[in-house]
Amino acid sequence: MAAIKRPGAEAAVVKGWLGSRKWLLARRVSQLGILALFLLGPLAGIWIVKGNLNFSYTLGVLPLTDPYVLLQSVLTRHAPEGKAILGAVIVAAFYFLVGGRAYCSWVCPVNMVADLAHWLRRRLGITKSVRIARSVRYWLLGATLVLAGATGTIAWELVNPVSMFHRGLIFGVGAAWAVVLAVFLFDLVFSDRGWCGHVCPVGAFYSVLAMKSPVRVTAVRRAHCNDCMDCYAVCPEMQVIKPALKGAARGTGPVILSPNCTNCGRCIDVCSKSVFRFGVRFDDREVAPSPAKAGGVAQVAIADRA
Repeated sequence: MAAIKRPGAEAAVVKGWLGSRKWLLARRVSQLGILALFLLGPLAGIWIVKGNLNFSYTLGVLPLTDPYVLLQSVLTRHAPEGKAILGAVIVAAFYFLVGGRAYCSWVCPVNMVADLAHWLRRRLGITKSVRIARSVRYWLLGATLVLAGATGTIAWELVNPVSMFHRGLIFGVGAAWAVVLAVFLFDLVFSDRGWCGHVCPVGAFYSVLAMKSPVRVTAVRRAHCNDCMDCYAVCPEMQVIKPALKGAARGTGPVILSPNCTNCGRCIDVCSKSVFRFGVRFDDREVAPSPAKAGGVAQVAIADRA
């Protein structure tokens, strides 16, 4: 059987195993650590954080509210408490600074489900995928807000996979896990990265918060790119890469400005040429290749065993 090149294989040789996965591992620590904080209370009686990702108290002092849920609550014509409003302001300000869709890659537990489905698709050689317009998530976002206003309830929370994931962990087998399983099977069988990249209204909401976020991934060394395509292979929103990576001829800067970028850092991990790094939207500086390397560098062809 022909060898299948694994994205990041060359980076693993150049940077080492840890260096080619550091942002991926950091995200998993963040996602699992946040889950652990929420579960310590109901499962172990250690109440560092009370609540869930919709609303929580940390150490009985710090309120944190999902601004998307608060907005739906307001549309149901229910007046939110002051602490809920304060919590939403804190969360919105944080995600505005770090990039709204950092929520999707660094906090949301469903991201791990989607990543697992994507990995399994690759291992099983599944290539067929139903095409879904990425604008669908924005239509669904609008629909959830209209539904909240029309029904007087936060109807989305009845099927929100994020909420269901938490309920499943706390209460065990039930309808909650059925929703999470449906997301997994949707991504695995029907549409690669379909839920997070095309359908989820939560991601759509947080991308709105990210429209002017200062923290961005930048292709600061794009002149060093060897066109290996590994960054495209691992990016959950691959359409955001090309304008920054290949826009030099059109005068486009190296900063990825799309609000749909999740700031996951995987493009940084898998690039053997260290083309990408975290930066700020206002910094368009680039690192040009040295004269000695301008003529090109031999590429190392690496493939995993099938």
